Amino acid sequence: MSGITYVRGDATAPSVKGVKIVAHVCNDIGGWGKGFVLAVSRRWPEPEAAYRAWHRDRASNDFALGAVQLVRVERYVRVANMIGQRGTRTGSKGVPVRYEAIDTALTALAGHAADLGASVHMPRIGCGLAGGKWSRIEPLVTERLVARNIPVTVYDHDA
Repeated sequence: MSGITYVRGDATAPSVKGVKIVAHVCNDIGGWGKGFVLAVSRRWPEPEAAYRAWHRDRASNDFALGAVQLVRVERYVRVANMIGQRGTRTGSKGVPVRYEAIDTALTALAGHAADLGASVHMPRIGCGLAGGKWSRIEPLVTERLVARNIPVTVYDHDA
């Protein structure tokens, strides 16, 4: 038992009480326009605007693989922009996902969630356009979040 709750539905619409963090993986080149971010942007404009500003000003901030940006979008909802993929295309260095960066980001996310008393909601991060394998990411989610008693729900979207 992983301790992760799996449901069918929309990760941008968690229906539990309390503070919620919707977590997802972003690339490190400032691109926002395909995959789960489209669902995020349909619901809230703030995460995309914050990500683009974070990337634009990266010379003077912590924007890099493994970094997390928490964006408040509603009174009890935050979106975690986690930098966990190098670029956007599969090439000579393989798929864009960077498991070490996702691990680092999940560690930071756990701190934010613990501080807020929040539950975490996500799609199968790093497994869409980033090309990652859930069999590699699920243990990271379990180790970094579930082991700290942070409730995690993973959403499989109805296509």
